[in-house]
This record gives sequence, structure tokens and C-alpha cells, in this order.
Amino acid sequence: DLGGIKAVLARHEGGAAFMADGYARASGKIGVCCSTTGPGVTNLITGIACAYADSIPLLVITGQVSTSSFGKGAFQESSCHGVDVVAMLKPVTKSSVMIPSAEKTGDVVRAALRTAMSGRKGPVHINFPMDFMKKTVKRCVVPSAEYRITSNQFDREAIKAASRELVNAKRPAILAGSGVNLAGASVELKRLAEKLNIPVSTSPKAKGAFPENHLLSLGVLGFGASLQAEKYLLSGEVDVLLAVGTSLGEAATCGWDSRLQPQKALLQIDIDPQEISKNYSTAHGILGDARVALRELNFQTERDMRWLTAPEGRSRQWITDFKEANPRHINPEKMDSEETPLKPQRVIRELQEALSADTMLFVDAGTSVFWAFHYFCSREPGNFFVNTGFFSMGHGTAACIGGKLARPGRNVVALVGDSAFAMNGMEVHTAVDLNLPVVWLVLNNGGCGMIYHGERMLFGDKFTCSLYGKKLDIAGIAKGLGALSFQAKRPGEVKTCLLEALESGRPCVIDAEIDLYEVPPMGNRMKTFDKIAVAQAVKVA
Repeated sequence: DLGGIKAVLARHEGGAAFMADGYARASGKIGVCCSTTGPGVTNLITGIACAYADSIPLLVITGQVSTSSFGKGAFQESSCHGVDVVAMLKPVTKSSVMIPSAEKTGDVVRAALRTAMSGRKGPVHINFPMDFMKKTVKRCVVPSAEYRITSNQFDREAIKAASRELVNAKRPAILAGSGVNLAGASVELKRLAEKLNIPVSTSPKAKGAFPENHLLSLGVLGFGASLQAEKYLLSGEVDVLLAVGTSLGEAATCGWDSRLQPQKALLQIDIDPQEISKNYSTAHGILGDARVALRELNFQTERDMRWLTAPEGRSRQWITDFKEANPRHINPEKMDSEETPLKPQRVIRELQEALSADTMLFVDAGTSVFWAFHYFCSREPGNFFVNTGFFSMGHGTAACIGGKLARPGRNVVALVGDSAFAMNGMEVHTAVDLNLPVVWLVLNNGGCGMIYHGERMLFGDKFTCSLYGKKLDIAGIAKGLGALSFQAKRPGEVKTCLLEALESGRPCVIDAEIDLYEVPPMGNRMKTFDKIAVAQAVKVA
């Protein structure tokens, strides 16, 4: 009755959850998705879990049969008397509840929104019985400011201690995680790094939180790691490391590499107390929102620099010399390759040349992320989106639609593999229906490339189940869904197609034929398998 709500019909409930997730990532607001009872809810689960793993706030509303039918075998009943969807979603949400009565609807919704948006954000689920939907209740709309808390608190003593460590450090480093993006703390991060001349690396999920074309940027550490980031942060020479908004999990630490532990002090800022000191010993833990903590840390370092003298050797020239002596990329010459099928490195170079700095790039799980982590330069914060918490295939293929809905004035491109496209590519039809000008660049190598290379590394070509018998005709599928379709088979064609697609103002899909046999920079992932296997063998022995 009030109006103002725009319903978007996804082609699969999983796509709806991914779209809501993409909307939340791009807007910084809460994303909303809903489904019918029963299978509608179970189809949502992967998308909800993906949001939960990456601390993305969603409001998930699901239907339920009438309470008077509970336990009687009602069509698609999913109450506590059978397939209990409320219980099913509890492990992947901050809160999963059923509305107990029509009159409690307002209270339940307010509690859910407060939970989703407070502290470490995440998805919440409300299950809504059909008979309650039909009842009239007294209206009671409360402004959000009156029932949500802010995250402006910080530990003054921990800030002071961290400041002294950073000012006195001889070889400091900053590792920025996705908490920087979620808190909107990129400006504060850049200010601190520039003031103290501290080299900055990011976790894969936080790529772009610090501009990668900045002198102080070392690129990504972990999955698809920059050679410069590995060389510096794993050198054993870093004495003070500031980790901001990262849990220091496998993807951000080269498989929990022990060399990341600094010589003197690890400083860790996180909004979730359970993440501090979880994987590495922390000298000073700062509990709080990344933007608030970094802002106060900036103030404190300014005070301390009036009487503390930073050690010599932390000059911009030293960083320049280090970067000139240590290349960032593996085989950078392949970015200029004229070979066919296209080298993925060449595709990323052409993608880089075609996109403006403020284009939002959604990258789907698979080899796509490793190529993008390593070779793509993200120049502005808040424009690179990937889910590494759950690493859900199909996420970027659908989430880009939510991103476009959140920021309609921005160009949106999704970099996806053919297997990820196979999982959620029907959502292209959603964009066609909405006339949303989103561009999908599909790396078509005839199968699950990441699994294929993993099988080769682990089994030496003795076992393969990851390739298609017949390659997908991505361009044909796109045309059937109503999108403009392009094919890129030769060097230069990816850039040409991208520019034409972006200019068209329509949903577009580019089918790029790439070299299956080009090995992505996923060595750290394979090394982690080996470390885990050795640890298990020792445990068994």
C-alpha cells in the first residue's frame, strides 16, 4: 500500500539470494530476498551461506503454510513438524525465526534488522505463516535510528599501544581485509599508510580496498598472490604488521604461512572479538569498526609523531627500489601474447584497458578469480566484488544484477567461467526483462578449469572428471535469453567486444575462447593441500 518496493523476479531462488547479496555489497545497505516455503527456502541456502561467510547483511523472508495446518501434511509444509527450514537456516544466519503471531510481526522485523546491521553484519531469516499474512494489525512504524546501535566505540589504550608500535617500526606492513570495504574505511586506510610510508597488501576479498596503482600497494596476498606481496610480507623481516578487518584465514595468508607472523608485534583490528588472535598471536587487539579504529589510529599517530622519531629506511625511495627489483606478476609477457586460444592473461589485460576505474567488476568462483586477483589492477575502492568466504560458483553471475540495481549509474561487468555461467547463467534473462545493461565476460575453456588443474597437479592426469564432452555455446545461450552476444577468439577482440557492449546500453554476453592448459596462479592452494595432508599424517602416526 505504501509503494516504493520494486520486485525483481529471479529465475532461481539461489539467484535471488546472490542478487540481494550483490545489492548489499554494492550499496552498503541491507539486501532483501524472499521465497515460497519448502523448496524455495532450500534453494536459497547457498546464497544465504555465501552472505553469512562474507558478513553481508540480508533480510530473507520465506513463506510458510498456515499454523492451523502444521503437522497435517500440508502442501510444501516446512515447519518444525517436518523439513524445518527455520532450524535449517540457523547455522547460516545471525537469526532465523518464525513469526509467532500476527501482532508480533513489527517486533520480529525490527529485531531482525537490528541483528543484521549491528556488529559483524550478516543475513537474518524470518519465516511467515500464511494465516498471519491475512490478519490486520495495528501499525507501529519505528524509525531505524531508534532501534539500531552504532559501532563508534573503540579501545583507547589499545589504539595508543598500536600507534607506538607503528611509529617505531623499522619494516612495517598493513594487510587490509574485507572489513575495510564493509566499514567504508578506505580513506582512513590510505591516510595512515601515506603518513607512515607503510606498504599495503590486501586479502583477495578486499582487492581494491587500497588502490593497486598506488606506490605503497603490494597487491593481493594469498589466493592469486602478487609476487611483491609474498616477497615482502613473507620475508621474515616485517617487524610490525597491522591486520585490519581480516580473520587471517587460508585465502589471505597463503595457507596460514607461519612467516606472516611479524618479528615484533601483530596488531589486529576486527569488529568480531572471536577473530582476534584466532590464527596468529596478536600483541594488541583492537575491537571495533575498521573505519572508527583507523580514524582514531590516524589521530593518535599524528600525536605520537610529534615526539617519536620514525626509524630511517622507511622512505618512498626504498619502496620504489623494492618494487623495481621485484616484479609483481608471474609471466607478465603472457599479457601481450598473440596466441590462440586466448591466454587468460591477455584477456585480463584487455579487460583492464576497456574498463574505467569506477566500473564495478564482479568475479565468479573458479580460475576467473585467480586470473583477476593476480593480473587485474583495481584502482578505486568498492568496485571489485568476489566471494571467497564460501567461494560459491554462480555468485558473480547473478550478484552483478543486484550490483547494477544498487548503483544504476555505474558500468557493471561480470567475469565468469563457463561452469559458473552454467550454474546461474539463466539470470541473464532477469537482466533482459529489466533492461539492465550488465556485461558478462565468460572465460570459455570447456569445463571446470580450476578443478581440472587441481586434478592434474594432484593426480598427474590419471583422473579427470571436470571437462565437458561438448563445450557450451555461450554466445548461442545468451542470444536465446535475449541478450546481445559476442564472440572473442583472437587477441584484441575482447577489448573491442567490451567497448561495444558497454556502449550498447543493453545486457550483453561475451564468449571468450581461452586456453584450457594455461595454469592459473593457484600454487598456494595446492601447497595448502600438501600441508594439511602432512599434518594429518603426523596426527595419525
